[in-house]
Amino acid sequence: MVQIALQRAASTSPRFSLSSPFDCVGGASRRLASCRSQYSCSAYSERLSPTVLKILDASSASRMGRYSATTHLPGTIGVMGTSAASSLRFLQKLVCWSTRDGEETPPFLMSHDPLIKKGHLPSQNSQLPSDCNTTLGKFRQRRLFLEQSGACCTVMPCNFLHAHHDEISQGCSVPCLHIGDCVVKELKAANLKPVEYGSNVRVGILTAGSTLDVKCYLDKLENQGFEVLHPDKASLEHTVLPAISAFRRGDMEGARNLLRISLQIMLVRAVNTIILASDDFVGILPDDDPLLKKCIDPMDALVRETIMCARTDNLRP
Repeated sequence: MVQIALQRAASTSPRFSLSSPFDCVGGASRRLASCRSQYSCSAYSERLSPTVLKILDASSASRMGRYSATTHLPGTIGVMGTSAASSLRFLQKLVCWSTRDGEETPPFLMSHDPLIKKGHLPSQNSQLPSDCNTTLGKFRQRRLFLEQSGACCTVMPCNFLHAHHDEISQGCSVPCLHIGDCVVKELKAANLKPVEYGSNVRVGILTAGSTLDVKCYLDKLENQGFEVLHPDKASLEHTVLPAISAFRRGDMEGARNLLRISLQIMLVRAVNTIILASDDFVGILPDDDPLLKKCIDPMDALVRETIMCARTDNLRP
């Protein structure tokens, strides 16, 4: 497991000591000229410069113990996940959007464990409860680490982790944001009208076939009166999954055409908007594609709610 701590630097010191196990590091001072959905590691590194990252392995974190309350910075965000790409995408948006009005990026802490895979978590037909409980217990430990390190909220920029949000957030003393709640909150605020007369507002969920990805949103949407639609088996087999496969082998034209067909099939079923409930769809369509205006990237809603939570905590006396 890798623990990364990023925080605003103390203005009185131009340098940072690396002797302590948990270091304060410099916050971002420059703003991005433009923020696109296609992010690069070089752009990310440049935006956070000058920065010092203190990387802790599991043994270092355990020796550290509870992070001193005197060094907590208000508005600190705790980020945890298993996908470096998803975490990086979340942080890129966080940095870009939180600095639009001239403010600094909120301090954040990251716990990233690439050794825990999606297959280690329970599915609907899981026959390995003991193994699954062990994995979920590891996530709860990482969440607790972030809480004790001063996070005012914790976020998981990963769809499949949210299928186990209740188990992971059990006993959490700070808000543990759910990506489904964030999406539903924005949909309710949009005050959408049904596309088809006499029906409820319909929301499509486009996934790569995972029932766990659907689970992140289904109950929360239906509890708020939304009608939920998702691809049938034929659409998955003939358009959605082939689009992802084409993208992975570098066939951009084929991937875009197949994804556009997938979206059009859902739109003709009178959905108001489509939730792109998988990172597999990120980067296939160009930013200016008109179909994207009918879609929701759940990461966007999660980032906006995270910034709001951090700023609210920062204003507390």
